[in-house]
Order: sequence, then structure tokens, then C-alpha cells
Amino acid sequence: MRAVFTAQQIRDAERVLIDRLPAGTLMRRAAFGLAVHLARILGERAGGVAGSRVVLLVGAGDNGGDALWAGAELRRRGASVTAVLLAPDRAHPAGLAALRSAGGRAIPAARGADAVARSDLVVDGIVGISGRGALRDPAPALADAAAEAGVPVVAVDLPSGVDTDTGVVAGSAVTATETVTFGALKPVHVLAAARCGPVHLVDIGLGPLLPEPHATVLDDADVAAGWPLPGPTDDKYTQGVTGVAAGSATYPGAAVLATGAAVLATSGMVRFAGTAADGVRAAWPEVVATDDVADAGQVQAWTVGPGLGTDAGGHRVVEFVAGRGVPLCVDADAITLLAQHRDLRDAVRGRPVVITPHDREFARVAGEVGDDRIGAARRAAADLGVTVLLKGNATVVADPGGRVLVHSSVGSWAATAGSGDVLSGILGALLAAGREPAWAAAAATHVHGRAAGLAAAGAPAPASAIQAHIPAAIRAVLAARPA
Repeated sequence: MRAVFTAQQIRDAERVLIDRLPAGTLMRRAAFGLAVHLARILGERAGGVAGSRVVLLVGAGDNGGDALWAGAELRRRGASVTAVLLAPDRAHPAGLAALRSAGGRAIPAARGADAVARSDLVVDGIVGISGRGALRDPAPALADAAAEAGVPVVAVDLPSGVDTDTGVVAGSAVTATETVTFGALKPVHVLAAARCGPVHLVDIGLGPLLPEPHATVLDDADVAAGWPLPGPTDDKYTQGVTGVAAGSATYPGAAVLATGAAVLATSGMVRFAGTAADGVRAAWPEVVATDDVADAGQVQAWTVGPGLGTDAGGHRVVEFVAGRGVPLCVDADAITLLAQHRDLRDAVRGRPVVITPHDREFARVAGEVGDDRIGAARRAAADLGVTVLLKGNATVVADPGGRVLVHSSVGSWAATAGSGDVLSGILGALLAAGREPAWAAAAATHVHGRAAGLAAAGAPAPASAIQAHIPAAIRAVLAARPA
């Protein structure tokens, strides 16, 4: 499990550590770690450090200082290092002196584009975690020059122009090939993963000084450790019976997708209720299907909402499953019904319930998401008294107690019609197996993302293909479980 901390949390820990260490020690630790990663990249891309050409894009403050000190280290190892100074009067004095002492050179931004285009590697040290807003002139032209020349860009701490705490890009910003960050992960690294590239964390000693994380990220090992597997005495009932109430004459496919996902996500048994029962039986003969939710029988959790409709019949279904006293995954039309009917919101408040809105559904039930996705999900979970899974390229899960888990993606393979129905089926299966709502939501998202990536294989894939790859995704995750 990886912990994520806000810029303020990082700054507070850094101040404490700086007071305990000799002047400049923390920056030198960060710069050395940065130089190690830059040397590795140069080895992979340019055949080694010696003889390579490195350009540092240096803004004002400590972020530029990190780049300058790292550049000095690379220069001592034989690289040609040029610092492009975007704010010459405010460049970090000690870092600039170290670079020049090592034989590096500094040039004004007006001459920077040519140097960037001829380089083997560009280091983005324009702004750090305190930066706000889009890149300001002359930085955009330098970032564009690297992109046009196809030169790899390594961001120092975060890509400049991308907000540290929200991942929002308000205008021109750097898109990094890789990012080297210090002390701890920041929200930008999971909320704007496509801008960051692979993120490498350099330990500078902040760990004991950091507070409770702002959010956490589950990895394969975390999901594998909690994924339900049958034991020697289990049967189909003890593994969890998942109920699915979904689909309609207009959207029968939603029922097939959600139900099949629950089957493939290792439910012991799946019961379906709805007008699409014949289609579900045809696609999944192992499912016990009925036309009416009242006839479905006992389940350990319900997934309700995909393709259900928002009329009086849909309200009756949501009201019925909410009254069963079991965990719920509330998706799609059922979220709209919650937004429209106070009695339904009251029925799920304080219960083991996960709602799974995308941004537009979220706006109906909890107000606009805005720039701060973590803050919005946390607010909605507290206000509604349920766990909120806010879908998106970066999916945010928040429970009513304030805990947040984030799943990031560098692609949009899961952004296809019906994909959310598949996610809701996986989540329902985990709830039926007794997993607590926030973990179940994050783990379901993780496996769903894995399945989407496997199904896509570099090209868009339909939701049915994502569903079909659930077993392979689970196997890939379980491979991380200790032997």
C-alpha cells in the first residue's frame, strides 16, 4: 500500500527535518537521488552518462536547486550539462555555483529551445510542490521544444504546471516521461498519472515525520492479500451469494454485463432479478434468475441499478433491496433515484453501501465535483453516510470516516459503454464475500482496471471483453500473494 500526502503535509515534515540537519543536507539528499535516476535513464537512452547532453530547465526556488545540484553530479560524471535559467535573478545560488564549479554552463531562456532540441535528456526543474497554475512564459516554449524534438523529460518532484494536490492542468504544463519525487507520493502522482509517467520515490528521511496520509493506493499485493478464495470447508453459500437487480427492456445488456462480472469475480453463487432474466439465463446458465426482485431469495449483497430505469418500478426495486439489511453496490440509475428521492437516501445512510457515480451522476446526488476530486468524494461520503466510488481516469474511493483510496490509470481503456456495469458486478461479489465497503470498492476498481488493460492490449475493447478478462486479471493480481 502506498501513502499519498498533500503539499502542506510534505512541507511541514520538511521544515522539521531541515531544522535537525546541517544546512543544505536535505536538498543534497534529494539531488543525489535525482542524479542516480537520471544516470540510469541516460544509460538506457544514451548509452551512458559520459558524453551525453543534459539540459536543466531551472525556475526559481528549491525545485530548480534540486535540478542544479543533480546536474553538477552528472557533469562530474562526464555529461555536458546546460542550465536554462527561466528566472536568472532567482536561481538557487548554491546549486548554480555547484554546477558552474563542476564545469556546467548556464544560458538565458531565450537560447534554451535550441539547447533542448539537441539534448539527450531534459530535466524539468521549473516549479515544485508550491507552484500553482499553468506554466508562464518563457516555460511553455521550452516544454514544447522538448515535445517536438522527442526528447525525454524527467520531472523533478512533479510535472511543472500540474497542481500538486488536485492533478488539475489549468493551461500549459509539462508532460513528463518519468518523474522523480522526494519523501512521499503526492496526489498529482495518482490523479494525473498520465502527465507524470512512471514515478520514482527517493527516500530523504521524511517517513517518521509524516502524519496520517491524505490518501492511499492499493497495489497487487494489497488486493491479493484480501481477495476471497475458497477454503477447504467452503461451499457456494459461504463464499458469498451476490444478488444483481439490473437491466430493463431498453438496457438488457447491462444485466448481462453486471451479472457475468459477479460470476467471474469468484462469487459462490449469483442470483439475478429483473425483466432481462431470459437474457441472463442464456448468457450465464449458472445464475439463478427471476423476473421479480421479491422472488430472488437470500443474498449476502446486492448490486442494483445498471440499466434499471428511474421510474416507479426502479424506485420499488431500490427500496426493496435497501430494506434487506445487506451491503449494497448502488450504480447508474439507482444513483439517480437516490438523488431524486430522499426516502432512498435515508434508507442507505449509515449502511455498508457503496455508490459508484461518474462525474455527472455525482453532481446529481452530491453537487459538482470541481477540481478537487479527493475532497469532493470525501465530502459526499460524509454527507450521504455511504462509501463513494467516484469513477474517472483516477478513481477515488472515500468512506464516511474520511479514509480515501485512489486508483490511477495512465490510459482510458475502461472508459467504454457498459464498463461501469462490469465494475458494479465485481464490487457486488466482493461485498457478498464480506469485504468492507471501501476496500471492496478499491479492490474491484483495481481488478477492473487490470481486466480493461488486458482486454485492450493497445486498442479499445468493449465492455464484454473487459468482463471476459476478469479471471485473467484476478490471476495476475493473485500472483503477488506471498507463496
